[in-house]
Amino acid sequence: MLNEFKEFIARGNVMDLAVGVIIGAAFNKIVTSVVEDLVMPIVGALTGGGFDFSNYFLPLSANVTATSLAAARQQGAVFAYGNFITVLINFLILAWIIFLMIKAVNRMRASMEKKKDEAPAAPPPEDILLLGEIRDLLKQRA
Repeated sequence: MLNEFKEFIARGNVMDLAVGVIIGAAFNKIVTSVVEDLVMPIVGALTGGGFDFSNYFLPLSANVTATSLAAARQQGAVFAYGNFITVLINFLILAWIIFLMIKAVNRMRASMEKKKDEAPAAPPPEDILLLGEIRDLLKQRA
């Protein structure tokens, strides 16, 4: 059983998947930082909310009087639309970047396929050339 597990782990697709997950997690942190540290402060400033867009919420119960989302959640139910907008923008940026990456990979693959199609045909093997010479000599004698 241990040997089977080693074979399973050693397969290329499993290792590729593991690398993809690790890079994806690191990439997610970068995109999250771009959204939270660069995009959302601008959006928050444009909408009059200062630099903390994630604290936009609507209280759903009468006893919520807090001004921060964390404190409001402790007081009762809130509709945290600012946090949702932050996550949505994060997702859209990540999806756009993945789209651009896939588009670039597809373009690279198409270019490689085109180069394969344009490659000159391999010369015929030596035995085929020799048979052709023999045929030509026989035709000359006939």
